[in-house]
Amino acid sequence: MKILALDSAAKTASVSITEDGKVLSEFFLNVGLTHSETLLPLISFSLVSTKNTVNDIDYFALTVGPGSFTGIRIGAAAVKGMALPVNKKIIPVSSLEAICYPYRDFNGIACGVMDARNNQVYCAAFKNGERLFDDSALMIEELKAVLKEKGEKVVFIGDGAKLVYDSLSDGLDCIRAKSEIEFPHASSVALIAESKTEEAVDGAQIVPVYLRLPQAQRELNNKNNKKEDEK
Repeated sequence: MKILALDSAAKTASVSITEDGKVLSEFFLNVGLTHSETLLPLISFSLVSTKNTVNDIDYFALTVGPGSFTGIRIGAAAVKGMALPVNKKIIPVSSLEAICYPYRDFNGIACGVMDARNNQVYCAAFKNGERLFDDSALMIEELKAVLKEKGEKVVFIGDGAKLVYDSLSDGLDCIRAKSEIEFPHASSVALIAESKTEEAVDGAQIVPVYLRLPQAQRELNNKNNKKEDEK
């Protein structure tokens, strides 16, 4: 079984092809370019370097969020563009689960955290690969309360790891993940997807996971609410 997976939920972009648990290729970029500039070349490099075409791929997979609103939409469009013409299914994967995947054997809790700004993070936690709570948008102090209840050592992974560690290391037994695996990697997405083929859906059913409204919509709502209050 061959899977082509991509991640564009954070500021990095990556594409990977796996076959029966073996990583055939992975391309990863963290150079500040937009995903619209990087994803298609990475997909092309992955296919060419492994001597595959989209017809050879059994499933496609991608991170559907949480994360960058624009990045998630670009990734979804790219995968749908490949899967729909060849009538292949897509496996959606949580970006936070992908972030935590390298620490699935950690002796404690692996907590994926993405900076959602305003002292808030997108977060999820896993122990031995098993999810402890759903993807959530929490204030940092709320996350601390949740983790303290578990009473175990915590490793923070993701672009919000430094922010959370600096805020919570006093009073919480925690460490930061290694910087080289701070971001989600498409190989993790593909390997997770291999165990979730029963969750594969048609391209039309792929829905981005936004744990809160886009900033533009929030600002519009606040503006409208202010107008209502002034009436």
